[in-house]
Amino acid sequence: MSEILNGVVRDIFILALVMGLGLLFGKFKVKGVSIGATWILFIGIVASHFGLIVSPGTLAFVKEFGLIIFVYSIGLQVGPGFFHSFASGGVKLNLMSLLLIVIGAGVTVALSAIFGEDLATMTGVMSGAVTNTPGLGAAQQTLADATGANPSILASGYAVAYPLGVLGVILVLIVSKAMFKVDIKKEKAALDGENVSEDQARRMHCQVENPAVFGHNLSNLMKDVSASFVVSRIMHDGEISIPGPDTVLSQGDKLLIVTSQKYVDMIRILFGEEIPMHVTDWQEMDHVMISRKVTVTKSSLTGKKLGELNIRAKYGVSVTRIKRAGIDLVARPNLYLQMGDRLLLVGPAKGIDGVSELVGNADAALNKPNLIPVFLGIVLGVLFGSIPIHFPGIPQPVKLGLAGGPLIIAILIGYFGPKWRITTYTTTSANLMIREIGLSLFLAAVGLGAGEGFVSSIVAGGYWWILYGFLITVIPTFIISLIARYALKLNFLQLCGLVAGGMTNPIALGFAQSNYDQDYVSVSYAAVYPLTMFLRVLAAQILILIAVA
Repeated sequence: MSEILNGVVRDIFILALVMGLGLLFGKFKVKGVSIGATWILFIGIVASHFGLIVSPGTLAFVKEFGLIIFVYSIGLQVGPGFFHSFASGGVKLNLMSLLLIVIGAGVTVALSAIFGEDLATMTGVMSGAVTNTPGLGAAQQTLADATGANPSILASGYAVAYPLGVLGVILVLIVSKAMFKVDIKKEKAALDGENVSEDQARRMHCQVENPAVFGHNLSNLMKDVSASFVVSRIMHDGEISIPGPDTVLSQGDKLLIVTSQKYVDMIRILFGEEIPMHVTDWQEMDHVMISRKVTVTKSSLTGKKLGELNIRAKYGVSVTRIKRAGIDLVARPNLYLQMGDRLLLVGPAKGIDGVSELVGNADAALNKPNLIPVFLGIVLGVLFGSIPIHFPGIPQPVKLGLAGGPLIIAILIGYFGPKWRITTYTTTSANLMIREIGLSLFLAAVGLGAGEGFVSSIVAGGYWWILYGFLITVIPTFIISLIARYALKLNFLQLCGLVAGGMTNPIALGFAQSNYDQDYVSVSYAAVYPLTMFLRVLAAQILILIAVA
């Protein structure tokens, strides 16, 4: 067997075997909880301990490349909504996440000082306790660059602390729910009563009763007010039509308006109070107009403003909303389009067919991968991650490295890509595939690199790392839970997303989603995750530099 499997072939065989077995074990759950792909790390440690060794060159390449594509895919996914997360409570959530990171780093330093543990090793323990794989990668790279030492001891600490890092967060959520006497139905109802996202589309039915707008056309009104809105349909003297810029308003006209929540009061003042109608009332009264969703699948439209298409003038069709990444947006003329946007159209069937042809509406086209932004983005990310950043009091400059650099560039490309006419759209399944492959490669390489000295590390006192990791997990999350609930009056569902995202713990997210709520937990998680990921990487590097100073 050894004669057949040698060199690169043997390395590939071992890596594939470790990843395959790890993912297989990851399917098993204990009381609904599984550590998923992290089994790859443990299988790699066991395989390496028993002599399945991968050559150092292959191991180094696989680890770094896996880390890059893992964090880059995360950045592309969260990029479009990253800056929007700071609105409507996002800043408060991110500040709490920052405090969570600071407390965790403080607990790590304190444990190192109290028990005389090496701070570099404790950084690996901290990365496992907060289930942050990119942080581990950044810490290992920083340690190797600063001292030339073998960073495998960090992976050993990471692997030992990881399981209780996962379970510790879940335990804090369970205890917090009981301690706060949370009623999930009431918590959800409270959030349902709030308009959490003011940018999301909101439908209104108004009757024109403001004398100041009588005899004025819509074009002038939209120029004179700061509110963003779309008048989807107008009923004048019992007849329904799609209004254009030159449509003149009269007293008693009924309007179907799409706007965002923050402009609702302004719209009421501008036109008149809302009236008791439903969108189906318009459909029953008008059989000529139909509504249909079409998808932007032409890459040439990426970066174009909606207003540049002149849809209403050319086709007599109104674009009332745009659904992007699961969120309904107001169809503002200055909104930049991107592939994958779904336009909600209202108008005659012939006109809608014309718009459908204009934007593509060929779902099969979305399955084609857009790899140019991926590879060029990685190039920029590697360069960006290599730029030294000097902090006062730290002897060596901090680099974002192969974890932080690609992550930040991916977020920027994901957000600004449409404005720069860069097509960044990938299906959710494609993004998840890239991410899981990258994570699997990284975990396999880390495990195989750490396995030789893993058992000896535990025997030599590493079993204490389990306790240290548990404390690094539980103390910060419990403190933040108390502050968020009692001082900031944060909803428990938002608290779950904050804690899971602040600990970069997707398993805790899955637990909260399945046991408490799917939507609100995810929104909070997504709001804090990108910045948290970056700060976790930075914090790990800073602790390593302090350790070697």
